Amino acid sequence: MNFESFLRPALLLAAALLAGHGAVAQDAPADLKYSNKWRIEVKEGANNDGVARFRVTPRGEAPIEVNVTIKDGRSENGVASDVQKAFRAALDKKRFKVEGDDFEDVLVKKKSGPDFSIQLIESTLKGTHFDIERE
Repeated sequence: MNFESFLRPALLLAAALLAGHGAVAQDAPADLKYSNKWRIEVKEGANNDGVARFRVTPRGEAPIEVNVTIKDGRSENGVASDVQKAFRAALDKKRFKVEGDDFEDVLVKKKSGPDFSIQLIESTLKGTHFDIERE
């Protein structure tokens, strides 16, 4: 194996890693707000099958995507239950506590680690809206 045949794959790997890193940096807004506790308020039930994509970003760490699949006809409380289940499945139980409140709200609390942000990235749901508030 000569040096050139070794160097080419290493350079291609480095370029791919840098390109991927650049895409992540562009997606992460610099103006994130952090807290140790967040409330996700669900407004209205679902009028279609859809997905709500959330992003949880602990300060100084990689974001965690939380995808919630919602079925048409789910009530406001049903959507909140689906959100709660998806967050519990996606987040480390040693670092986060996820619980329901008032049936239509979901609380996400820090157990350990840095404060974090929560953003709604995308929703294909009609009729359902989410208010995300720091507590």
